[in-house]
Amino acid sequence: MKSVLFFFSLYFVNFSSQEICNYPPSEWCATQEIARACQVENQCLEFYARVSNKKFSDPAVQVELYYESLCGGCRNFIVTQLFPTWLMLNNIMNVTLVPYGNAMEKNNSGKWEFECQHGPEECVGNMMEACLMYYLGNLDDYFLVIFCMESSNNVTMALDACLSIYEPSLSSKKVVECVNSDLGNKLMHQNALRTEALNPPHKYVPWIVINGKHSDDLQSRAQSALFNLICETYTGPKPDACSQKKEEIPSKSDLLCLN
Repeated sequence: MKSVLFFFSLYFVNFSSQEICNYPPSEWCATQEIARACQVENQCLEFYARVSNKKFSDPAVQVELYYESLCGGCRNFIVTQLFPTWLMLNNIMNVTLVPYGNAMEKNNSGKWEFECQHGPEECVGNMMEACLMYYLGNLDDYFLVIFCMESSNNVTMALDACLSIYEPSLSSKKVVECVNSDLGNKLMHQNALRTEALNPPHKYVPWIVINGKHSDDLQSRAQSALFNLICETYTGPKPDACSQKKEEIPSKSDLLCLN
């Protein structure tokens, strides 16, 4: 999965404070928090990336995330739960990202116009990420760029730097052209239809769907410790990584952007 590991440790600091390592080496990879405190995140993630190449025959856990690019709770979930869990458990989970969230659309003379919860810049961010998915196609490629953007100080302004690191073959100019074109308009309308078709209808974002189902309990567990939820939900023999449960972080209402 490329050299994602260095960038993960670099940007994770935006959401966490630096800590001191008071753990023996045998425990350094036990949790993300310990790995970060002991400054061995890269090595631990490399280890999990290697063991994740093992193939598993049972159906992967399906994780759908309905979100918006500038919602603080969405960004927190992507950076602190979804992306690190996917790095370690990508062999038993499939991730679908749908950037749209609490936006609204209307048809004006055959062209869709969008109004986003956090203003026009969020509409641009949503569409940038939809265009990245369209051009790159593979989650292994576009999730790295989206994680990079969502973990930066300015989501939309980070596009060029994130592409230059992870997907230099795709220019930011081409993505911006997509945003301002009929293609970007079409992609965002498709995301609007997918979001509006949710059952039950979404009440906030991040809205998390596990194996086609959403409930308050699943949402709370996903936001508290997605890693544990994926390991528990997977029906086949568990990967080695699942032997280490992660510390649960109580979910908070301020990590939701209400519809």
